[in-house]
Amino acid sequence: MRRMERVDAIKQIQEACKQIALQFMKIHPAIRHLNDAETQAESLKSMHEMTVQLESIKKRLIRLEQRDDSAEL
Repeated sequence: MRRMERVDAIKQIQEACKQIALQFMKIHPAIRHLNDAETQAESLKSMHEMTVQLESIKKRLIRLEQRDDSAEL
């Protein structure tokens, strides 16, 4: 396995986050068609929690990039 540079790792993770978000956009509208209130509520709650976690990853990557950029100055 080759050693990955930090910038490459950040780009790979950002792309994966983008793909996950796109899949979430497919899941969310389908939830209302489950016709089961409990399952819908829990699914929406879980989708929200996963979205929050995904955003947390993205924000951390942005901070890491900014820290790297400021170190170059």
